[in-house]
Amino acid sequence: MKILIVSQYFWPENFRINDLTQELVQRGHSVTVLTGIPNYPAGRVFDAYRQNPKAFGHYGGAKVWRVPMLARGHGAARLFLNYLSFVIGACLCGPWRVRGQQADVIFVFEPSPVTVGLPAVLLGGIKHAPVVFWALDLWPETLAAIGVVRSPRVLGWVGQMVKFIYERCTLVLGQSRGFLGSIAKYCSDANKIRYFPSWAEEVFSEPNLAPAPEVPVQAGVFNVLFAGNIGEAQDLPAVLDAAEVLKHNAGIRWLIVGDGRMSNWLEDEVSRRGLQSSVMLLGRFPVERMPSFYAHADVLMVSLKKDPTFSMTIPGKVQSYLMAGIPLVGMLDGEGAKVITEANAGLVCAAGDSGGLAAAVLELAAMSVAQRHQLGVNGRVFAQKEFGRTLLMDRLETLMLEAVFLYRQEKVKS
Repeated sequence: MKILIVSQYFWPENFRINDLTQELVQRGHSVTVLTGIPNYPAGRVFDAYRQNPKAFGHYGGAKVWRVPMLARGHGAARLFLNYLSFVIGACLCGPWRVRGQQADVIFVFEPSPVTVGLPAVLLGGIKHAPVVFWALDLWPETLAAIGVVRSPRVLGWVGQMVKFIYERCTLVLGQSRGFLGSIAKYCSDANKIRYFPSWAEEVFSEPNLAPAPEVPVQAGVFNVLFAGNIGEAQDLPAVLDAAEVLKHNAGIRWLIVGDGRMSNWLEDEVSRRGLQSSVMLLGRFPVERMPSFYAHADVLMVSLKKDPTFSMTIPGKVQSYLMAGIPLVGMLDGEGAKVITEANAGLVCAAGDSGGLAAAVLELAAMSVAQRHQLGVNGRVFAQKEFGRTLLMDRLETLMLEAVFLYRQEKVKS
């Protein structure tokens, strides 16, 4: 197939769409990516890209076209302009960038914002190709959940935009089963909705990795590692509350790897609470380095704010955590908690329950090495069965072929 991927984010930014693109090329498909200027998560254009943009025109055998856009910067207003500028850049420049290129299917990667669907729908009309939209975030629900938008009228307008996009897609894929009902509110045809979760990246299943040298080794210390985006949704205030509960327990250490919009706040708060000896902020590293940090972990932590929208979400890190074969501790509700429980891969407490998180950490620390090892094994087996990379790549290929068939069938009818 000739596949056109539309994504606001792409390499050298770290997102699963990079892995997917490489895999599709390796499977013999012709892949083109339409994306923006790399600036996530720091909010400024990557130095390497600024110095030599032409070096980022190909990735894993795929041609990469980039459209002009404003970097994220800092603050809600700048983020809104970032989203808007990609839509304008992709709608105005995108058709010219990919002119003359045939597309059998257009695939949309949407971790947020949903507006990435607008240029994809436009290109679907120009290229006479079906659009397959992979929803990894729910709009307008997420905007309300993190407090970015509080006005019911504005949320209603966003909902109408979501409906406009979904109605013009041939298939809409939800990253969790909990997403499907929400997506259906904006689709007049529920038959176009499919469940398609994130896969467990195979880099996390490599055995006997050397631990990251950035983390000092401390004998007798139980390491709780959080990896990924540091934002509103991850409820870091509640995580620090748990760390504060265990502040005087020298046997517990919290390792936080990643960055995001709340990184500066997190650094200031660790200092304000006097947690420097128990909480290590290690910064951001490429995904290829992450397994070496996991090698330090006795348990891997995942957290989400208490909100009905987030209860429908399976954080992408859960699949990677499971594949790593290390026990999980979760402070979240709904779908994400259900996965950890069904896998029998660790312990879970309710979203926002900092005391419950502290208690779960202590319970895991009190287990024998053999007990924790078994939890890790359970998680890896579950990940291979439910979120195996090859399994899900096969399924996505089938979904794309189905979209092509449905689109052509619809054209014949009309």
